[in-house]
Amino acid sequence: GPQPSISGSEGDLLFLLDSSGSVSYYEFSRVKEFMWDLLQPFTFGPKDVQTSIIHISTTPTMEFPFDQYLSGGTLRQAIQNTQQLMGDTNTGKALSYAKEKFFSDEAGARPDVPKVLVWVTDGFSTDDISEPMQLLKDMGVTVFIVSTGRGNYLELSAAASQPPEKHLHFVDVDDLTIITKELRDAILDVIQANRLHAVDITSSSFRLVWPELFSQESGYYTLEYAPTHDIARKRTQQVSGAYTSLMLSNLAPETTYDVALIPESNVHYFPPQTTRVTTLAGEISPAQVLISESGPHSFHVSWAPTLDSVISYQVLYGPLPGNSVKLLEVDGKHNSTVVENLAPNTTYLVTVTAIYKSGKEKSLSAKACTQEEGSKVRHLRFEDMGPNTLKASWDAADGKVLGYRVRCRRQTGPSSVVSVSPQIHSVLLTDLASGTTNKVCVKPMYKNHSGKGLCRMVRMQPATEAQGYKHRQRA
Repeated sequence: GPQPSISGSEGDLLFLLDSSGSVSYYEFSRVKEFMWDLLQPFTFGPKDVQTSIIHISTTPTMEFPFDQYLSGGTLRQAIQNTQQLMGDTNTGKALSYAKEKFFSDEAGARPDVPKVLVWVTDGFSTDDISEPMQLLKDMGVTVFIVSTGRGNYLELSAAASQPPEKHLHFVDVDDLTIITKELRDAILDVIQANRLHAVDITSSSFRLVWPELFSQESGYYTLEYAPTHDIARKRTQQVSGAYTSLMLSNLAPETTYDVALIPESNVHYFPPQTTRVTTLAGEISPAQVLISESGPHSFHVSWAPTLDSVISYQVLYGPLPGNSVKLLEVDGKHNSTVVENLAPNTTYLVTVTAIYKSGKEKSLSAKACTQEEGSKVRHLRFEDMGPNTLKASWDAADGKVLGYRVRCRRQTGPSSVVSVSPQIHSVLLTDLASGTTNKVCVKPMYKNHSGKGLCRMVRMQPATEAQGYKHRQRA
């Protein structure tokens, strides 16, 4: 339905739309509806929000420039008229093309307004995205990613602006409305033109953004910032009146800062602007452990994020129940390893411990099940979809599958069984209590028999609860 109008915002908002052959017509139409729902409350114009669409295909194509549709009615019609191009999923090429258009007069882009990229993807790209995406972020573009498919969490979280929990969403294409308001509010934090605010917040830095106040450098800014509970550590900095953003670094982790921007001018009086920003926790790695590519005798372990303050990682693993534990040492620059020589159809406890330069250690554990010999279902994995909810997804089984049966045995609460059609390779698991370990099994169904399934244990455990937990090597 109609949304309350949002004014006082100014920014160039670019949608990177997957228009390749890997997306079905139905998915493409749902994404177009989502784009309009996201934009509907904004006001459009040369002093408000401008938007554009670039297609991801074999060759990137701009659907319309930023300054072509400056009313809600014409923009909605333009989005409805957008046609899928098909072709290859050359996302890297589209990102390089987007960088040119974000800053070109030809595309109707404005030089001094915030830039926002919203990339809606099914999680697949045929070319490299890391370098062109980093160039965009280095030029001040805030990147939001919405994955409707099996996207690699580590790759997409590195591509999105930080922190990923604010800029990266995994959601089924039929459930895009769930994230519309949250994503719109996050975009508003970037493009609201009438106040000082912070973006790109890390454990030791954040970028301040504010509206342009001075013309032709007729003044300057005094910036003051200090920890909220330690005003004696206040720092002061002066910057040119031409600035509209500034990166503050060398900050303390997990600390709230009070920031004041004081415009200094002999021509006009501008009131000071203030904001309060809290940095992220410093030693947070690993915050997530992912188990993938499970086979009868091996699985792949990956974790995120990786930090410069980590010297190395220890990966300990052992069967459950049992007392034998083995250790893998991994260099601090890497964020994954393969655990091999495992027993089939066995549950393992895997603990990843980060060893910091400071001597501190942080750990996080996950459970994994190796497949049965000759199992048909492959690569069962999970994505966090919010409180008490996970998305389970898997790769298609071999042969003429009539459907899949997904069984969830909850530690607390009733077990559930869901049957889905052969085209469906994911389901949402709800009502999973925090702190519980649940067993999820996916089995392919054939005409005359059921295939071999794949089971994994998944623990609903906040990262903070696992910090400090370690295996002890037994003699």
